Amino acid sequence: MDETYQDYINRVARQTLPASHETQLKSIQSSPKFVAGKPADFPGYTVITPLGQEDSANTEFYTHLETLQQKLQQKIDSDLLVPLPPETFHLTLADLIWENAYSQAVEEDANFERELRKEIKAIFDRYQQTISVTQPVAWQLLGLAIRPRAIVACLVPKDRESYDSIVQLRRSIYQNRTLMGLGIEQQYDYTAHITLGYFGEIANDREKDNLSNVISEINERLMETKEQILTIHQVQLHKFDNMIHYYREPDWATVKF
Repeated sequence: MDETYQDYINRVARQTLPASHETQLKSIQSSPKFVAGKPADFPGYTVITPLGQEDSANTEFYTHLETLQQKLQQKIDSDLLVPLPPETFHLTLADLIWENAYSQAVEEDANFERELRKEIKAIFDRYQQTISVTQPVAWQLLGLAIRPRAIVACLVPKDRESYDSIVQLRRSIYQNRTLMGLGIEQQYDYTAHITLGYFGEIANDREKDNLSNVISEINERLMETKEQILTIHQVQLHKFDNMIHYYREPDWATVKF
C-alpha cells in the first residue's frame, strides 16, 4: 500500500539530502542491466508516461534533465555512470513484470502477454471513467538521488490531487485479482523518479566523495532555479526489451488526464 501524501514527500525529500547520498554510496553496485556499457537483455512490461522524444508537452522538462545528466558526466569518472539516452526518459507509474519472472511467465503460458494487455486495458478503461481531474496532474523535480545501481531524478507531487490520481491508478493495478493471478504484484513503495544512468564500474572512495559533492551541488542549484514541472497527460502500457528500448502498439492501454 502506498503512503499518505505528506509521508511520501517527507521520505523522498530525505533521499536528496547529502546524508542520504553518503549512506547510499557505501553500497552501490554495478547494474546488471548493462554489460560493458551496452544494454543487457531485460524484458518485461511497465506502465509509464510517454517517452521523452514523444512527449512534446514536456520538452522543457526533459531538456532540463538532459542538462543535469550532462553536468554529471562532465564532473565524474566516465566509467562510473552509463547514461541513458534522453529520448527514452520517462516516469514509471507501475512496474508490472520483468526479467526472469517475465521469461518464465511467457514460457509457461502462451497467452500470458495477451491476457496481461487485455486486463490492463480493462483496468485503464474503468479508471478513465472514474477520474475527475480539476487541474493538471503535475509533479515537480525535487533533486537527484543515489540508488544502489543508479542515479535518478526524484519527483514530488505539486498538490494532493496529483498524488492521489497516481496512487489510485497504482491501486487499481496492484489490487486487481486477475493481474495477481498472472504474477503481477507491488514489490516496493512508490518513488517517482526518472533514471539518468546506471552504475558501470564501481568507484573508489575518492570518486564516491566526488560524486556525493557533485550531486549535492546540483541539488543546491536546483533550489535556486525555476521549478521544473512534469505534467502527466497520458499514462501508457509499454513493453521493453532492455533499458533503452521501450515500445507499444497503437491499441495498447492508455489513460488520458
